[in-house]
Amino acid sequence: MGSMVGIKDVARQAGVSVGTVSNVINRPDLVSEETRTRVQSVIARLGYIRSESARQLRAGASRIVALLVLDMGNPFFVDVASGAERAARKAGLGVMVCNSAQSTSEEVEYLSLFAEQRVRGVLVTPADPTGRSLDALRRQGIPFVLVDRVSADPEVCSVSVDDVVGGRLAAQHLIAAGHRSIVYVGGPPELPQVRDRRAGALAALAEAGLPPQALTEVSADRLDVPAGRDAGARLLGLAPRPTAVFCANDLLALGVLQAVFAARVAVPDDMAIVGYDDIEFAAAAAVPLTSVRQPAAAMGRLAAEMLMDETGGRGADGDSGGHQHRQVVLQPELVVRGSSLGAR
Repeated sequence: MGSMVGIKDVARQAGVSVGTVSNVINRPDLVSEETRTRVQSVIARLGYIRSESARQLRAGASRIVALLVLDMGNPFFVDVASGAERAARKAGLGVMVCNSAQSTSEEVEYLSLFAEQRVRGVLVTPADPTGRSLDALRRQGIPFVLVDRVSADPEVCSVSVDDVVGGRLAAQHLIAAGHRSIVYVGGPPELPQVRDRRAGALAALAEAGLPPQALTEVSADRLDVPAGRDAGARLLGLAPRPTAVFCANDLLALGVLQAVFAARVAVPDDMAIVGYDDIEFAAAAAVPLTSVRQPAAAMGRLAAEMLMDETGGRGADGDSGGHQHRQVVLQPELVVRGSSLGAR
């Protein structure tokens, strides 16, 4: 394989200085038409491609925004990434999407990589509940925005959804349908979203005059379909068998639905199921899934816009200018479908 063609090769072949080649690429109006045509012909013949990383190093500003999510296998995060990508592209920036796979160690490695690459900024849904993994960005002065997570630091922007409200909506719906006890299929307890959705369900039970014991928790170590199937098998062994199940996300709910179907339990007549996120597959399930909808694409778009607002005004001293840090909390909504409409 031949060596990469550089700007010096173009200059030598065209019989001009490196500065002239640079002007042809970046400021063509400064170069005569004859010289510009000759240089462009050499560029095309040699297949020269400008080094964007070198250009960014000289300019001191990257055109790449990094997005680190918990699970790219979850369509919710695909929608978040889509919203962020559209906003970034509109501003002439690219988005590098990475997946921590809910692993703190992988998160640390990616954040260190982003710092080494001097990305313009980072959008991140932290896997580390302590937030210590973000220190690599702080040390390098790289701005970041938390996505699907509320920031406790007023100097950090965040975009999230009120998951307590979401959990309350799900439980209120099941209580209104006549259920007096609910199983909550939760995920890793260190995730604040899992805890907040449970807290919302407990609040709805209390408002209805029901004791906390009316909520039984079946835990899952991951927020995916196989974990949901495992949880579904376990909740089917509960006595008495539950008539209502609220899952911390739709992937868990789809796994529970598969386990329940395999056991020939009728949904929703024998067991009502409610998920969370309202991913595309929720409406397409064998029994369309009732779910608490999060505005995922809007979350990604807002986070990217916040990050671009902060980085757009940053000076050489790291000052973010007039940028005001904000913690935006969006509201969820309940989408009712067939999985919870059985009469009690």
